Amino acid sequence: MLAMLAVLHRNSSMLPHLPEVLREPSSQGRVCLCMPARDEAGEIGSALDSWLIQDYPDLFIIVVDDGSTDGTTEILADRAGRHPERLRVLRNEALPTGWLGKNHALHLAVQEPEALKADWLLFVDADVHVTPDLLRRAFAFLDEQPADILALLFAVDAVGFWERVAVPLAVPGFLVLVPPHQVPNPKHPAFSGIGAFTLVRRSVYDAVGGHAAAPLEAVDDMMLARRIKRVGFINRMACGGPMLHLRMYHGLLELVRGMRKNTAALPGWWLIPLLVPLVLAAYLSPLWLPFAGHPILGFTVWLFTPVVAGDASQRITAQPMDWIWVFWPMNGLILGAGMLWAFWDRALGVNTWRGRRVRLSD
Repeated sequence: MLAMLAVLHRNSSMLPHLPEVLREPSSQGRVCLCMPARDEAGEIGSALDSWLIQDYPDLFIIVVDDGSTDGTTEILADRAGRHPERLRVLRNEALPTGWLGKNHALHLAVQEPEALKADWLLFVDADVHVTPDLLRRAFAFLDEQPADILALLFAVDAVGFWERVAVPLAVPGFLVLVPPHQVPNPKHPAFSGIGAFTLVRRSVYDAVGGHAAAPLEAVDDMMLARRIKRVGFINRMACGGPMLHLRMYHGLLELVRGMRKNTAALPGWWLIPLLVPLVLAAYLSPLWLPFAGHPILGFTVWLFTPVVAGDASQRITAQPMDWIWVFWPMNGLILGAGMLWAFWDRALGVNTWRGRRVRLSD
């Protein structure tokens, strides 16, 4: 655990940030933002509003309403009626065999005329909120550090006990697995695509087959970046927070479901029953180490985890540390429950998300 904290501290300190002083970026061409939406009524209105007021002049937005039943359709109709020059909404009712919903929704979006004519495709989730200058700042970053695909790490809005304990510390954890300074290195295996913001050249997207090349890939953003980097294009990662932020989950059940969805997409899923005890042992180590004769080590792990992870979180969110992070060992229970649920799904050969159950083919 202490070794992981050391890696997190190093990697978070090397995470590039978007320019603080905004100058006019060079012309980067037309951008088509593609957003999938399924039952997002709680967030999509304000999130979409923040994209509609982007001060990047050549931006068009396509939202695919993927069979929503919770009021999302009405919210999208209202925004499309008020912004016909910048927004189009597509309604999709049926999911073809052999596709996951998000991948199919994005596949539909990229075939629209505005997307076909775009120089860049921007893939974002339906709950992402941004400042009006975010896209210009992203292109200003690309002026200095050119890339073919850029992923921005987001800040999180945490509400309630479980979200405050789990989410702010989980997002920096991504940096343990993905060293940002190595993402553009063609000789290093690290790659990064992020659902909140992945900007990719249209020509590069087409060169790797787009979402149609991996229709059942649950972690579509990461695997798209992987395919792009593998064939020699440049992948970069930077910090988008706090200008880019979202509320990832709403309460404990959504947290567990989120862990379930992400874990189910990992290779080697059949090893999950062996990994769960290791995960629990690591997260709960401050509780059992004192009884194993190592009280100082247990206290050190308990104390330093929120300090180091909190420091990384502050770099991303610009928000102060939260006293509630002292309960961080409880994240092991959330992750363990999600992993076991994911194992059950994969054993049944299905992917389940937002009320839709899709049969997977291995």
